[in-house]
Amino acid sequence: MPVRPTRTRSPRAVLLGIAGLVVGIILVLALFVLAIPSLTEQSRIEVRLGDDVFVAGNATELAGAIANDGPLLLADVASGDRDVYLQHSGSDPATGWLVFDARRSDTGRECTLTWDGRGFADPCGGTRVDANGSGLRAYEVTVDDEGNVVVDLVMRPEPTTSIIRSGG
Repeated sequence: MPVRPTRTRSPRAVLLGIAGLVVGIILVLALFVLAIPSLTEQSRIEVRLGDDVFVAGNATELAGAIANDGPLLLADVASGDRDVYLQHSGSDPATGWLVFDARRSDTGRECTLTWDGRGFADPCGGTRVDANGSGLRAYEVTVDDEGNVVVDLVMRPEPTTSIIRSGG
C-alpha cells in the first residue's frame, strides 16, 4: 500500500502564520487596553439606585392620580428600608404635597400602611393614621419651576426642644 508523502511547510508559510498570530494578539490587546476604556469613559453609565433627591413626576398628573386612586406608595428599590407615601391635598397641584414613611418605625414591609379612602390602616398594630401621615417621619417635598414634584429623602436630625424649668 502506497503511503502518501507528508507535505513539508515552507519556512516562509510558517513565518507568515506566526507573524499573523502575533499581529492578532497585539490587536486584541490594543482593543482591551485602548479602545474599550475610552468608549466606557465617553458614554459612562452611572447606576444610582435609591437617590435621596428625585423627581417623582409632573405635579398636575400626580395630583390627579392621587385624587382618583389615593396616595402613591414609592417603594425603596435600593434597600427596602425607606418606603414612603406621596400624598396631595387640596385643588392646587403646586401646593399641598406631603411625603412620609409608609410604615411605623422599627416595623418590616409586612406592616406597610394601607389606604382605605379616608386614612391609613396599620395591618400589624390595628391602629389608624390620618391621611396626612401624622405621627410618621415626614420628608421635604417641593414643586420645581417646571411643575415637577421633587422629593428629598435626606435624613435630617429631628428638631429638638429644650424645656426650661423655672425655680420655685
